Amino acid sequence: MPLQKGDFILVDYVMRVKDTNEIVDLTIEEVAKKEKVYREDGIYEPALIVLGEGWILKGMEEELYKMEVGESRTIEIPPDKAFGERDPSKVKIVNARELTRRGITPRVGTRVELDEGVAVIRRAEGGRVVLDFNHPLAGRAIVCEIKVVKKIEDVKEKIKELIHLRVKRIDKEKFKVELSEDGVLTIELPPEAYTYEGLQYAKRGIAIDIARYIPGVNTVKFVETYTLRQPKAEKAKEEKTEGKSG
Repeated sequence: MPLQKGDFILVDYVMRVKDTNEIVDLTIEEVAKKEKVYREDGIYEPALIVLGEGWILKGMEEELYKMEVGESRTIEIPPDKAFGERDPSKVKIVNARELTRRGITPRVGTRVELDEGVAVIRRAEGGRVVLDFNHPLAGRAIVCEIKVVKKIEDVKEKIKELIHLRVKRIDKEKFKVELSEDGVLTIELPPEAYTYEGLQYAKRGIAIDIARYIPGVNTVKFVETYTLRQPKAEKAKEEKTEGKSG
C-alpha cells in the first residue's frame, strides 16, 4: 500500500548534485566512508519523516507517496522541487566598509550571517562586495537514492522517534514512555540524559512535537529519578551473594 500524508516513516537516502556528483546529504555510514565524507561527529541512521510536514525536499516527498515500505528508487529532482531556482534579486552589492563595521572580513566564498539572512560572498573588489542570498544549491538539479526502511505504526514507537529527533546522541530505547487512558504521557529519562546539553529546550521541543503529531495526549511529564542510597533489602542481597562467591 502506498504511503500517505501523516505516516511516520524511516528513510535512508543519498543526495547528490546532478552535474558534479557532489554529496549534499546522506544517512548511510558505509557510503559516507566510501565517498570520503564521513565525520566522526556525524549521526548515520535512517531519518524520521512525517509525510506532509515538509521535512524533506518537495521532489523527494512527492516520490515517497508513490512508494511502499522496503522499496528503493533513484530519482532526479529539478531545482524548483529541490533548493529552488536562482533569484537574481537576491544578489546584492554592498560597501565593504559596511561588512568591516560588523567585524566581517570580505573574502570570496565566505558565508556570512546578516539581518537579511545568510549570504555567500561572490566578489570583493574595489571597495564593493557582491552578496548572494540564494541557497548555495539554488538552480541545481539533485539526484537522490532513497529507500523506505520502515513505517512506524505503534504510538509508543512514534513517541520515541520524536524524542530521538531532539536528543540524538542517546539511545532512544533508554527512554521509557507510558501513556494513560486519560491522555497523560510520562517520559522517564535515562541518567545520561540529565546533563544532556540543551535538555530543557529539547524537552520543550518534544512536548510541542507530541502535541502536534500524537493525538489524545493532554499532558506530558518528564521524570528524572536520582537514587541516593541503595535500599537495605537489595544491599543485603548483594552482600549475601558476595559472601557465597567468597
